[in-house]
Amino acid sequence: MGTHALEQVELAGERGRAPSGAAPVLWRVVREVVLLATMFGVYSAGRQFAAKHTGSAFDHAREVLSFQRWLHLPDEASIQHAALQVPHLVEGANLYYASVHAPLTGAVLIWLSIWRPKAYSNVRWTIVALTGLALIGHILFPLAPPRMMPGFVDTGLRFGQSVYGPDASGGPANQFAAMPSLHVGWAALIALSMILITRSKWRWLWLLHPIITFAVVVMTANHYWLDGIVVLILLGITLPVLLRPGLHADRPVVDKSVARELALK
Repeated sequence: MGTHALEQVELAGERGRAPSGAAPVLWRVVREVVLLATMFGVYSAGRQFAAKHTGSAFDHAREVLSFQRWLHLPDEASIQHAALQVPHLVEGANLYYASVHAPLTGAVLIWLSIWRPKAYSNVRWTIVALTGLALIGHILFPLAPPRMMPGFVDTGLRFGQSVYGPDASGGPANQFAAMPSLHVGWAALIALSMILITRSKWRWLWLLHPIITFAVVVMTANHYWLDGIVVLILLGITLPVLLRPGLHADRPVVDKSVARELALK
């Protein structure tokens, strides 16, 4: 009975907490959107610079595949060919790859900037640090994705859902920036942040996002296992930025006096 009362008070506090003042909140959201858009612009410019140094991208791809075989990691081509026996599964993976990554990341960041502004600062600088480290990897280690290698299928092209197009050298995206995978890195960071910052008993479901994302990038042949493994190591390096003081500063706190009174009933 006492535990139930405490949970009810905590959930009430979570629901009842609202940002004070619409104008300051709106200004904060606009400011953060501009900051993140600027960061993305700088990152995109860096990727385009890296795209000019792709002569070794296919050599690096062969080295990665060889190293993965040495590590006895599961064969990605076999996994993809098995998935292709269920076309709707692959089409769903293509859709997830193209439609969830950026919109969900942006939505979570906006939510945090409104409802958890102090914790949001930690998350923002962590994503900046992780993206900066990834950009260094893109520049120093240009890598052709699996879909460009023999034995793999470009599922986006096959099912008409490609976000890149048939020309590897064209379009706004540097398609040789496969190492490390920011799809996996951002997904893991968002999941970890929401688990640490929020109180809901359902928050552990956020783990599904990086798990599904990792499966999707392999199934669609957009990334190798090592692309995801390396970015998770980089995320571990940036964790001190995320775990700085303030991560829980604006999380709803149980009113202990009320909780004690309810628990005694």
